Amino acid sequence: MKNLSRFTLIGAILLLWVFKSYVALSQTSKETLVADIEKKRFAALVSKDYAYLNQVMGEDIVYCHSSGLIDTKASFIQSMKDGKLVYNEMTPDELKVRIYDKTAVITGVCTAKVVSNGQQLNTRFRFTDVYVKRKEGWQMVTWQSLRLP
Repeated sequence: MKNLSRFTLIGAILLLWVFKSYVALSQTSKETLVADIEKKRFAALVSKDYAYLNQVMGEDIVYCHSSGLIDTKASFIQSMKDGKLVYNEMTPDELKVRIYDKTAVITGVCTAKVVSNGQQLNTRFRFTDVYVKRKEGWQMVTWQSLRLP
């Protein structure tokens, strides 16, 4: 009887360890998925992939540029189409994704070469953005950036 209790305890501990490993692995895969979406969004800015930007940006997005200018989804994409905002390079140097249920918070640093209203900006900035998991998939609802010295 004592051996049966010992085996039951060992089995329960192993089961908990396997479950804990599965949860940790699934969280890592969610973080990786959102990081990949973010990297693809950076690439879409440079390649002017409006279809992807339209898909990944939520209708309710608040896009706060490092200059303090705030865009909606429509005004942001339109400024790119009009040539007022041209992304020549967007390279994330750091990217950290944290998942909270159906919300992902991304923080990082990015190197950018952007033309804004005819002015060339070669800069690095720190950013925070938020994605929400919706029926359409992960969508960005907030972006805020700050130029680094």
